Formats: sequence, structure tokens, C-alpha cells
Amino acid sequence: MSDNALHDSFFALHHGLPRQGPGSDATTRRLLALTGPLPERPRVLDLGCGPGRSALLLAAEAGAEVTAVDTHEPFLVELREAAAARGLDGSIRTLRADMGALPFPDGSFDLVWAESSVFVLGFDRALAEWRRLLAPGGTLVLTECVWTTGEPGPVARAFWEEHYPLRTVTGNAAAAVAAGYHVLGTVLQPDGDWDEYYVPLAAHAEAADTTVPGMAEAVAGARAEIALRREHGSDYGYAGFVLRPADPRWRTRPEGADEAAVVRPLVAAAFGSDAEADLVDALRRDPDAWLPGLSYVAEATDGSVAAHALITRCRVGGAPAAALAPVAVAPEYQRTGAGQAVVRAVLDAARLRGESLVLVLGHPEYYPKFGFARASEYAIKPGFEVPDEAMMALVLDDCVPVPAGTIAYPAAFGV
Repeated sequence: MSDNALHDSFFALHHGLPRQGPGSDATTRRLLALTGPLPERPRVLDLGCGPGRSALLLAAEAGAEVTAVDTHEPFLVELREAAAARGLDGSIRTLRADMGALPFPDGSFDLVWAESSVFVLGFDRALAEWRRLLAPGGTLVLTECVWTTGEPGPVARAFWEEHYPLRTVTGNAAAAVAAGYHVLGTVLQPDGDWDEYYVPLAAHAEAADTTVPGMAEAVAGARAEIALRREHGSDYGYAGFVLRPADPRWRTRPEGADEAAVVRPLVAAAFGSDAEADLVDALRRDPDAWLPGLSYVAEATDGSVAAHALITRCRVGGAPAAALAPVAVAPEYQRTGAGQAVVRAVLDAARLRGESLVLVLGHPEYYPKFGFARASEYAIKPGFEVPDEAMMALVLDDCVPVPAGTIAYPAAFGV
């Protein structure tokens, strides 16, 4: 049997499927929501689009101008027909091209989107090569197969080590941060997303003509993959990653061991008094509050510290959570992006440290850009009176139940 016969049978088996990997419209919408505000007519590049389920949704619901790329022309034909049937043919352009050799100029897109396709290049290569395609403020959205346990069983491990080595969600998030991105959010996809792919695929396998050269092998491969998911699916899953390149103007890093004396005057100058600087010093002295590695600074081009952000331990209904406070920007660097840079960096660090919930009491028109929402939506409340819209929460790990109840701050906050 030739490689061509197996290739042709694989695509024949997959022809007509609504999706070419785990996913759902609901997951696409969740990922889209995490990208934050978009231009009125966002330019979207959908890579490895398959028959275009995501492209159709992005064009219809985000008003996007979508360029949909795949190497398999029959998928693009399906997409063009579906777009025309929905009146979206003016919003979707298809291109047969290799996602590893894309012909677009730098900065061409507001969103680069790849559901169930990044494995073709590999996660790290995609991070490196697709970044240039993003316009300033643009966002990269990927879904990728991941380990969902620290100790996967031998059967699942052997399968994935042979076919495509996996990392955990945190492992991929760490790779993204190391590659110069901020993590705006992650989504562990539900089991139903696998059903949307495997149920139709199983039906195609059942109806396939296995006398066609290569088809028996294609069917056997599909059934083995489905059986692995059925029997060992607790070991792995699919997850979405919403990423934005870090602002290159600011170098962000953990505060150095000898920099408390640098941070204190910056905080005092930012707030116009010593009260917040005294708060930071008191938190340093509280071992139950201080979280090593979560006091972050942003450096200006001359190496001076331009901004500082701190996350410390608090509790919600007795369960551990984290509090973002204070955030301080030197007066000469306010409204320059330094504050945003240091907040995103410390939130990345909290995510990678394993924190699942961060709370902030702050301006309701500022912190939602980082993904914060009203804490009351999670039945979380402070132990003192504040406007509901000012007390906000950010869920960093949606696999961990969000605790409800009253926030208990460290004693240094005096509340």
C-alpha cells in the first residue's frame, strides 16, 4: 500500500465531518470572549480551518473578515459553499497554503486562530512563527491536546509519546510566557467537544468501504484513537489558550532580593503618601500573606523601575485565594503602558505558580481589560462596604471550583 493511498483514504474518511478535531461553537465563543474588545471589523486568520466551523462563527458573530487557510482543497470548497449558504461569502476568503510558510506581511491580523490544528507545526514553533502576523494589540488563539493529570497512565503516555508529545495546560502556558506572550486565559474543553468530533467520525468509520486501498488502515487508526479516548480520556484533554504578545517597551520581572528599598519610594510617589508603601512593607513581614515570586516590577528603557504590582495571599470563605494590591506606577510613567505590563506579568506568574483565583478592589473601567469581572458573580463579597462593580475577581484555572463567601484579607490591610 502506498503512502498516497493511506493519505487519500484518511481524507476520504474525514470528508463531510462538521469538525476535524475536538471543539464546539460554545468553546469558540468562550475563547472569543477571552480576547477582549476587538476592532469593529477584525481581521482574522483561521489556520488549519478544515471545513470552517470556527471561521463561519467568527464571521457571523464577531463581524470578522476571515482568511481561512488549509492545505486540503476539498475542506475549502466545503467552507465556501457553507459561507455562501449563510450569506457570509463576502466575509470569508479561503486560501490553500501551508501554515508553516504563510505569505502574509507582518501585522496583517487582529486575531490568529487555530483550533485543533497547531499540532501540524507544534505549539512552540507556532508561537515563534505566527507572532509576526499579529497587529499591535492582536491576539493568538490556539487549542491543543494536553495532559490533564500529572501522572498519566502507561497506555496513554505510550500513545502520545509516539504520536505527539503532550504538556499540561500550565506547561504550555509557561512556554507561551517564555516565548514573550501574556496568557489572557485558558479553557479546558468539555467532553462534549470530543463527542462533536468522534461521534460523526465513528459513524463514517462504520460506513467506510475497507476494500478501498488504505481505508482499512485509516479506519483502524480512527477506531484506535476513539477507543483510547474512551478508556483513558481522564489522562488527557483539549485546551484553548488565548495569548497576546507582551509589550516590548517594558521588561517585567520578579522584584530582586535587594529591591525593597527601590519599590518603597516608587509606591509612595505613585499614591502621594506612605500608606500604600507601609502596606507593602507590612505584607513583606507577614509569612502567611507573602507569596514568593509575586512581587513584580516593570523596567524602563534605562533600567530604572517604572512600575510595581503585588499579589499576596487572602482567603474566600476559608479557601486560599490571591489579592492583587497595590499596583503602583511612578508618576513620570503613568499612562504609558507600564502599569498594564506589570499587571499582566504578575498575573502570568500567579497562573504559573498554580493560583486559581485573584481578587482586586479597583477601578471598574480598568481591571476588566485583564479579564476581571464582578466578584459578586461568583458569590464572593468583601467584609466591608464597597461599590459592587469595584470588587472584582479573575479565575485563572477553571478546573478548580471557585470558592464563594467573604474575603478575608491579611491583617496588614486593616479590614
